[in-house]
Amino acid sequence: MAAVTRMLPVEGVSDAAIIEQSWRDPERFAAVFDRYYFQIHGFAAQRLGPSLADDVAAETFLVAFDRRDRYNVSREDARPWLYGIVANLIARHHRAEARWYRALSRTPLAQADDGHADQVAGRVDAQAHRAPLIAALAKIPSSHRDVLLLVAWGGLSSQEAAEALGITGAAVRTRLHRARKILRASLNGAEPTMIERDG
Repeated sequence: MAAVTRMLPVEGVSDAAIIEQSWRDPERFAAVFDRYYFQIHGFAAQRLGPSLADDVAAETFLVAFDRRDRYNVSREDARPWLYGIVANLIARHHRAEARWYRALSRTPLAQADDGHADQVAGRVDAQAHRAPLIAALAKIPSSHRDVLLLVAWGGLSSQEAAEALGITGAAVRTRLHRARKILRASLNGAEPTMIERDG
């Protein structure tokens, strides 16, 4: 007779508690996967495109599973930890990310259905801003772009981004400020200034 693992409820249980439980019962880690896979996949798809997102998202959870015994359970929310892993994996694909941004800046948005005037107007407006925005993102150094996109697309706070990247809060604020400055300069038509390293 096959052994049946009794699944404990995960509603209202912190990520840290689930990860700690997974040290003894590895199947418990599936709850972390279920909670965050689509967020991590979406972030990877925005950064690298759909062709690499599946692999990067899957690898993120493989790495997390392998490292779960080193997770700091005093941190109840595992999102910064997972976003840190995915950001490191994306960094390995920085050339692919730059190609993705260049391709996106040249690609028109999908056409809206007929009869949806508001959607059409919104898409035209989005298209007008999309190409310059994507081109500006490609100009930002990857360490600064990581911070900007963890905050803007990942929805992390500055402190969570610092935790995800293993840097100080001051470094996050500096990189975020510089990335925004480059975006503003690029979107206003001025050439962005060079960014010096900030540690």
